[in-house]
Amino acid sequence: MYTDTDRCVRAVRSKDARFDGWFFTAVRTTGIYCRPSCPAVPPKVENMTFLPSAAACQQAGFRACKRCRPDTSPGSPEWNARADAVARAMRLIQDGVVDREGVPGLAVRLGYSTRQVERQLNAELGAGPLALARAQRAQTARLLIETSELPMGDIAFAAGFSSIRTFNETVREVFALAPGELRLRAGKTSRHVPKVPGTISLRLPYRAPLNPDNLFGHLAATAVPGVEEWRAGAYRRTLRLPYGTGVVALSPQPDHIGCQLALTDLRDLTIAISRCRWMLDLDADPEAVDEQLRADPLLAPLVDKAPGRRVPRTVDAAEFAVRAVLGQQVSTAAARTHAARLVAAYGEPVADPDPEGGLTHLFPSPQALAALDPGYLALPASRRTTLTTLVGALADGSLPLGVDSDWETARARLNALPGFGPWTTEVIAMRALGDPDAFLPSDLGVRRAAKELGLPPTPAALTARAAGWRPWRAYAVQYLWATDAHPINHLPV
Repeated sequence: MYTDTDRCVRAVRSKDARFDGWFFTAVRTTGIYCRPSCPAVPPKVENMTFLPSAAACQQAGFRACKRCRPDTSPGSPEWNARADAVARAMRLIQDGVVDREGVPGLAVRLGYSTRQVERQLNAELGAGPLALARAQRAQTARLLIETSELPMGDIAFAAGFSSIRTFNETVREVFALAPGELRLRAGKTSRHVPKVPGTISLRLPYRAPLNPDNLFGHLAATAVPGVEEWRAGAYRRTLRLPYGTGVVALSPQPDHIGCQLALTDLRDLTIAISRCRWMLDLDADPEAVDEQLRADPLLAPLVDKAPGRRVPRTVDAAEFAVRAVLGQQVSTAAARTHAARLVAAYGEPVADPDPEGGLTHLFPSPQALAALDPGYLALPASRRTTLTTLVGALADGSLPLGVDSDWETARARLNALPGFGPWTTEVIAMRALGDPDAFLPSDLGVRRAAKELGLPPTPAALTARAAGWRPWRAYAVQYLWATDAHPINHLPV
């Protein structure tokens, strides 16, 4: 979008927050870059240049605006709506792959050479993977400086910097302020440390509108005991992270998502934030989604009644794949019971930082489940074969699932497994892989809603009608599900 100058100028002049994260405005005369919705008086058109990422702005020598804080805007929704190499690279960078494995590791995961990855990212984003990862580290550092009381040394390493000197230099360069000055501007001091080491409170931004009902309702209604729970107005769950474990509590607020993280290793902070944003679909563009779905006169009333529905995803694609198999042709309660038995037998124990909390385990890893006794679960023989085959493929790496997965390749590999039909494959594509166009025409709830609305009730006819909803059919499913009284559609009391 940043190449459409006229459209960008109109967005800046109208201070349209819908475009925050889509592009950034760099002002040549002041040397700063802003969100489109910056409250400052818009600069003259001839002084504006538009860039696709905060990293590109920083690489061009611009520093972040102190009023609109463009580094804290929601991420571009483009990366979660595409499956090409650039989008997959961006999702991996957000998940911390460059910090952990370097650019060569990123290239290996994408199946390209390092040179090709550098070229493609520079061509589309104006910055290479190192610059993009550096911008993310700077954003995390500012977030911690302004919202926590952690010592600066802890913040430097939690944000992914290799040294305190690099941390100080980057913060000064990007924000034109020293770390201590950023904290003072935010009204914070460094005299106190958290009562519980590693516990941090954050605000996760999103594009309005956001309807929390189905988002948190789905996560709470399907929560696996010991791994997830809804308590005190927040969805809580355990996290398996590269350097350790964590517990997160996420609560919907009028203009943000409240996030409390307790980590065993602060180096996991950036990754934990990224995975929570992914799970809650916070980088979506609800205006674009709802506008497309409103074009169907039978869907329009559902969208107008409760706009801004998100797709509830997962923090662990392998975990969700296992749970999808456990949920085949059974009730939500039965699926939770099966999953809870797996957790009790094969999950890794964790300590809940909240003494009143009920979180006890991580969901079992594929490697732990590889030792699963097929007779342990009260499942039909065919379902046991499906589960053990899936777990084996996940454990030996022949079925890689994650934010970097090519959606069609993953579908083909899933469909090749015994017991995998369209419903299981598509629900994994929707909630584990994040394909915004995944569709479940054979789902019972979808078919009931279609019949009530006057949409075609058969899977083939409904799929044909849904062609007009592309590329947002996964969101259409959320609106269709919402016509039912099932607990997944309601924010818990």
